[in-house]
Amino acid sequence: MTTPLSGAFPVLPTPFRSNGAIDETDFRAIIRFALESAVDGVVYPGVASEVDTLSEEERRRQVDLLAREIDNRIPIIIGASDPDPAVAARHLAHGAEIGAAAAMVMAPGHLGNSIDAQIEYFQQVAADAGVPIMLQNQPKPIGAGLTPEEVAAVASAVDMIRYVKEETPPCGQHLTRIRNAANGSVDAIFGGAGGRYVMDEMARGAAGTMPACELADIHAMMMKSWREGDIATARKLYSASLPLLNFQAIFRMHMTKEVLRRRGVIRNTFVRGKGPKFDEGDRAELTLLLQEAALPFKHHRPV
Repeated sequence: MTTPLSGAFPVLPTPFRSNGAIDETDFRAIIRFALESAVDGVVYPGVASEVDTLSEEERRRQVDLLAREIDNRIPIIIGASDPDPAVAARHLAHGAEIGAAAAMVMAPGHLGNSIDAQIEYFQQVAADAGVPIMLQNQPKPIGAGLTPEEVAAVASAVDMIRYVKEETPPCGQHLTRIRNAANGSVDAIFGGAGGRYVMDEMARGAAGTMPACELADIHAMMMKSWREGDIATARKLYSASLPLLNFQAIFRMHMTKEVLRRRGVIRNTFVRGKGPKFDEGDRAELTLLLQEAALPFKHHRPV
């Protein structure tokens, strides 16, 4: 029996050059940063990867590059979400090709809270699945924002759904309710929501967390401390990271990429996706937040 996935699984961003083209050199550097950070696995592509801006060809090429660079050293969870179940199934098949440990599929927003419609969707996606499925429950309007009991009902009805990523607030309470309602029908539940509620989630039995990538080393240390029973250290790391995570909740990929640039991981910070951009005041605040967090800046920029 395969050991269920657990720990820190950051969602990797997609780096772009200033002209909007994907920067594969920077992507390799991000992968190296994740490996050096001793994360338990990685997720790609997800919402934090600007997946909605990637063509299917770009998406496939990036996943292939990721698999080559990881080279089976840690598990990969492939992002396979798509409103069309046939397209999602195609992403799952690609995940099986590259040896992914699981495929994350968002409960589609357009199907709403209809349990029957969501079950039918996931049954179509899972029909020929070669990898376990992780049901991602994102809040509306991006996702369906299923109730915990609805998540459990869908997961219980589709055997290939072995994991849940719960991101609808209050995340901790919802995680408890999913565990109770699922009654052992899933192997593990992960938290998301940028890692902003991770201590509450872990205390309630979460298997781990799937935040953005810029604090991958902090999240890996946090999960290691938790596993070793050093809850005090885990909570100290959480407290140190939280101001940055709150900032990230507003600026999303802009913040992730700027922090990775300042840490010497990547060169380019272009964002294809929509959302607020920094002004000078925001840049100054980020500088203070990074100083206060005392993050290591040991990584060298790629040449």
